[in-house]
Amino acid sequence: MTNRRRPEFRVARLAESGRVFHALLEDGDIIRELDIDPFGHDSPGADPHTTVRAAAARAAKSPGRPGEGLTWLAPCAPSKIVGVGRNYLAHIAELHHAAPEAPLFFLKPPSAILPPGGTIRLPSASSRVDFEGELGVVIGRTASRVSEELALDYVLGYTCVNDVTARDLQQKDVQFTRAKGFDTFCPFGPCIALGLAPDDLVVETFVNGQRRQSSPVSRMIFGLARLISYISHVMTLQPGDLIATGTPEGVGPLAQGDQVTVAIEGIGRLTNDVDSAGEPGK
Repeated sequence: MTNRRRPEFRVARLAESGRVFHALLEDGDIIRELDIDPFGHDSPGADPHTTVRAAAARAAKSPGRPGEGLTWLAPCAPSKIVGVGRNYLAHIAELHHAAPEAPLFFLKPPSAILPPGGTIRLPSASSRVDFEGELGVVIGRTASRVSEELALDYVLGYTCVNDVTARDLQQKDVQFTRAKGFDTFCPFGPCIALGLAPDDLVVETFVNGQRRQSSPVSRMIFGLARLISYISHVMTLQPGDLIATGTPEGVGPLAQGDQVTVAIEGIGRLTNDVDSAGEPGK
């Protein structure tokens, strides 16, 4: 029987000597460089996986090499990051909110992106910054006003996201922009996994090695097809855009010196350290 938590491919984005490229990521962080940009072949009606499959077949003929020593980047460069709020009932209950009647979403700026291994910076403007582990959806081709029935056809793959949030500012401002928009507040990665069955996935978050969140994606109030369709009726989603689909219960504060990991079987582990001073993370 097919393991629905094992991806067809995992695609990472790396840099070496100033050159940025995508690569297949294999077990043991072995990489095989792709000869294409997975987001550079958008066309009406195209299957977003087709060019990746062809490139993967070519890459499989080349020798792999360790990813160690390379600079690991966020696995894509989204034109926008769409966050979804209050999408798990248990999380709504722990924050004493009301459940939304329709998907509640907001934008995080691309300047908030942080790669795997980068450092989350705690801003002096906030006295409580929380982790929020989430499943990220990476769009593979232009999606505008798509139906729920076809929505998943526009997905390239899935990634781990930490929707870092200044909780006190969120409560004070009502709007989410400042609380979720600080530099380093959107770690995601380490790769994009293609070919997963998303409803079978489990989102887990660990702080200093202790599990703080663990929930099946199937517990979402609004599923992925509904989210993609709903958002695409408001704004056109472009290849490489990222949707952070909401966090389950168990969120909590981060402190200087912490290490936080968002883990999803089939995708990998997104690990970031936490600090409160200095320049923004790498």
